[in-house]
Amino acid sequence: MNGRKRGESGPPRSLAAALEAVRSEVGPQTLLAAVQEAWPDVAGSLAAEQGDPVAERAGVVTVACRSGTWAQELDLMSPVLAEKLSERLAGGPHAEAFRGLRFTADAARTDPG
Repeated sequence: MNGRKRGESGPPRSLAAALEAVRSEVGPQTLLAAVQEAWPDVAGSLAAEQGDPVAERAGVVTVACRSGTWAQELDLMSPVLAEKLSERLAGGPHAEAFRGLRFTADAARTDPG
C-alpha cells in the first residue's frame, strides 16, 4: 500500500487515506458492484433511494424500483443515467462491459424488511 512494512514507524496516516488505499486495491470485481458503488452519486439521493441496482446480464444492469411510477420515471431518465454511469466507469475494468440500464417495479427486492 504505502511501502511500509509492519512494525516500521513513520508519520501517521489519516484513516481516510488508509481506507482509500485499501479500497482502490480491492475495488469492485464485477460490473454490478461497480454500478452499485457509483449509483448514489449518478442517480442522486432521491432516485437512489427509490431504486437499487440488483442484477446484471450481458452488460445490462437491472434496477429494482420501489414502485411502477419510479421505474417509469427512472426509465425516462435512462439516457442521462447511462451516460453518467459510462463516464464513472470510464478507464476502469468494467467500462467496456456496460451496455445500459433496465428498470423494474420490484419492491420486494428493495424493501429492507
